[in-house]
Amino acid sequence: MMRTVAFASLLALALPMAAAAQPVAVQQIEGTRLDIVATGEVSRVPDVARINAGVITRAPTAVEALRLNAQRMTAVRDALRRAGIADRDIQTSNIALHPDYRHVENQPPALIGYQAMNEVTIRFRDIAQTGRILDALVAQGANQINGPMLEIDRPEAALDEARLAALATARARAETYARSLGMRVRRVLSVSEAGAPSMPYPRPVAMARVAANEAMQVDPGEQRVGVSLTVSFELE
Repeated sequence: MMRTVAFASLLALALPMAAAAQPVAVQQIEGTRLDIVATGEVSRVPDVARINAGVITRAPTAVEALRLNAQRMTAVRDALRRAGIADRDIQTSNIALHPDYRHVENQPPALIGYQAMNEVTIRFRDIAQTGRILDALVAQGANQINGPMLEIDRPEAALDEARLAALATARARAETYARSLGMRVRRVLSVSEAGAPSMPYPRPVAMARVAANEAMQVDPGEQRVGVSLTVSFELE
């Protein structure tokens, strides 16, 4: 009797598990399936600028190259703080030390010293102050500058607006197809976002004018963000 009860209990436990493992039936559509790929885009004015700035120093020894580099980078950081850049917006992005060789034809390279590099990324919101910040960097010995790169700080709201625009475009196209076929759009079957949203690549501004000691003016302009959706409809 005990064996019969145990077997019955195991069977009762196994039946729900087997039922749960059954594949879920996919609902069949009665009409025609239409897949639409649509993109929505919106424009925003960039509100953040980034500059990569660094100091390259050379000296006969590695210790001296690093010492000179640290000294000049301290002056660069002090100038950035005086320009109103918070410490949290100054981030070290690269530190490197390389041997420096002299190359002469038909002779092996000769070690003549060392090259040290220290680079920071500066982030700030007042794009109109870009020229003043660049002047401060150059005046304090920054000899490796790339930027500014302009970007949108919080693109989420713009991306949601682009998603709604893409949905509206997909719906309008589906209605066009349905009318041309003498049908109507019955319902939306599925919506999927195709890959990562399209974000604008930060735009660099050439530094030649800074080197020529001319006034630097940065125009933020506009950047576009976009989302691509695949929307499936049922037509009838």
